Amino acid sequence: MNNDALKTLVAQGLAAMKAGGKVAAMATDEIQKDAHHSDLKAALEKGNQTSQQWTQRIDRALQEAGGSGEQKNPVLEGLYEVSRQIRQQAPDDTSRDLGIIANGQLALHYWIAAFGTIRTYASQLGMSETAEAMQTSLDEAKQGDEQHTEIAKRIMGS
Repeated sequence: MNNDALKTLVAQGLAAMKAGGKVAAMATDEIQKDAHHSDLKAALEKGNQTSQQWTQRIDRALQEAGGSGEQKNPVLEGLYEVSRQIRQQAPDDTSRDLGIIANGQLALHYWIAAFGTIRTYASQLGMSETAEAMQTSLDEAKQGDEQHTEIAKRIMGS
C-alpha cells in the first residue's frame, strides 16, 4: 500500500472516531443520570473529561492527516442504543450499574482498537504527533477499562 492510500485510510478512521466521540459525549451525559453507584458516577465523570481530550487529539490528528471530513460511526451508535435498552430494562440499580459497566467496556474496547490501529498506521507514515496522541489515548482507554472492571467487582462484592 502506498503512503497516500494509507494516509487516506488514517483520515477516514479519524473522521469515524470524531463521529464516535460525538455519540459518546451524548451517551455519557445520559448514562451519568442513570448510574447509581458513587464510584461508577465518578468514573463516568472522569471518562467524560478524558473523552473531551480524545476529541481534541483526534481533531489535531485530522489536521496532520489532511482530513476534514466526518462520517457516521455505526459501531458506537449501536453501542449507544444497546446501552439505552439495558438501562431501561434493568430491574434494579445494581443490575443497571453493571449493565452500564459492561456496555461501557465494549465501547472502551472499540476505542482501544481504534487508537491502536491509527497509532500504528500514523507511525508508519511518520506522523509522530498523531502516533503519540493515539498512544496516550490508548493508554487512557486501557486504564478506563481496568477501572470499570474494579468498580464492577466492588459492586458485586467480590
